[in-house]
Amino acid sequence: MTLPLFALNTVLFPGCMLDLQIFEPRYLDMISRCMKQGQGFGVVCIVEGDEVGAAAGQISALGCEALIRDFQQLPNGLLGIRVEGARRFRVLSAQVLPDQLSVAQVQWLSESDEQPLRAEHADLAALLSALSAHPLVAALGMSAEPAGQQALANQLAYLLPLDSERKLQLLDTASAESRLDLLQQLLDLLQNGHQ
Repeated sequence: MTLPLFALNTVLFPGCMLDLQIFEPRYLDMISRCMKQGQGFGVVCIVEGDEVGAAAGQISALGCEALIRDFQQLPNGLLGIRVEGARRFRVLSAQVLPDQLSVAQVQWLSESDEQPLRAEHADLAALLSALSAHPLVAALGMSAEPAGQQALANQLAYLLPLDSERKLQLLDTASAESRLDLLQQLLDLLQNGHQ
């Protein structure tokens, strides 16, 4: 599967919303093609380089498909789009096209079925509820009531102020239960003043 890539200084997770302002011709063309074909594009994290200008020097080997859910002309004249994270993927190979758009051969990663939240997830669910009350998070329109372990793990991993390396580690963790355990460990470290 060939997927156009949008390299950002962020890690997108399945089921999470991201607002983007599009102004570079390579991305305007990509968004136009995706909308015409009813397809998504891949969001990958920049490991080395910048979001604007030439293609990023190094991108993460792991990413998340982004499906366009809404678009509008912004007051500043730019195209604003809202995307929702869908399937996780691994980049098998990537190339930069003449217009500086990166495209990749990707392998979709399997997802485990959604499992119900359990009693031990109450603290993490309460944390998500508190985060969801923040105006910036509320504006994204994500549910404060996660459907299960997968949704809880993905939304917390997306919203918490963790560095990209940690977020990629979480995105790479296949089972929701393992992701929640890792999140709990990271939160314990944060509370004890480490990162």
